[in-house]
Amino acid sequence: MEVFIQVVDAGGFSRAAENMQLPKATVSTLIQQLETALSVKLLHRTTRQVTVTADGAAYYERCLQILTDVKEAEESLSRTRLSPSGRLRVDTPTGLSSEILVPALPAFFERYPDIQLELGCSDRPVDLIEEGVDCAVRGGHLVDSTLIARRIGVLNFLTCAAPAYLEKYGTPQHPRDLARHRCVNYFSAKTGKIYDWDFNRDGERIEVPMPGVIALNDSNAYVQAGLAGLGVIQMTDYLLHKHVGEGRMVQVLPDWSTDPLPVHIVYPQNRHLSAKVRVFVEWVAELFDSHPAMRIRPPAHASATAAPTLMMETA
Repeated sequence: MEVFIQVVDAGGFSRAAENMQLPKATVSTLIQQLETALSVKLLHRTTRQVTVTADGAAYYERCLQILTDVKEAEESLSRTRLSPSGRLRVDTPTGLSSEILVPALPAFFERYPDIQLELGCSDRPVDLIEEGVDCAVRGGHLVDSTLIARRIGVLNFLTCAAPAYLEKYGTPQHPRDLARHRCVNYFSAKTGKIYDWDFNRDGERIEVPMPGVIALNDSNAYVQAGLAGLGVIQMTDYLLHKHVGEGRMVQVLPDWSTDPLPVHIVYPQNRHLSAKVRVFVEWVAELFDSHPAMRIRPPAHASATAAPTLMMETA
């Protein structure tokens, strides 16, 4: 049943075998044995794709419930809740990983020594189901999806430039002054769209595209572009505050604020939330709640919520 669910979710035998760390031949044999035992064809196979039959779709839903019940029964009779173990696959944005998550991981492993963490670090949103990821940390607004999302913090932004750049081009005094400056833009790794910049002050709101000679889709590379003096940048506080504190970057337009963006941890809604996923979700929420750069700052446009809700996948 577990193999069948993985094949349906992944849309093929190869990806399912990779996710389960099994030989492809083993996965194929198990599905054939299952179909023989049930006397029902569960999957349509072609050279290009694998799709589920009508009987297979009905069986898939029953398998999900059965395996959830089995997992809950096992956990209720074991020490798994107290000492979760096993492989945990998590996907996180590059900057959040390098600056916040990875430095805090020694404390996580001290608390949960039996978990083997596989941490994917990318600003490209992954497909959790297809790629076999247990949960992911997502920054930004969420769009339609079948994921459960728990809000765990916000991203606050600073507008900065390197001292050498400001010495050469001057310091902007108003967001409209940026039209005469070089700006480093950021584009979506998923859609290719370049993000506009926004500014707020005393009820006045300005949201405009910025002129630039370079655009990047990796947060760490984006900060490096600013440090190299390629232009004015607008990036998250947690990536810039140390550079500002050490004088490598200078905050500009400090009397203008930028809309904070929510941070969620998301996981598939059709999955039993295992002990290892549950403790990681709680640990990340606790970590972000204690991090000064991740808190909502006044004036706040929305308050964080601890309750999980059915939300949407990041664009």
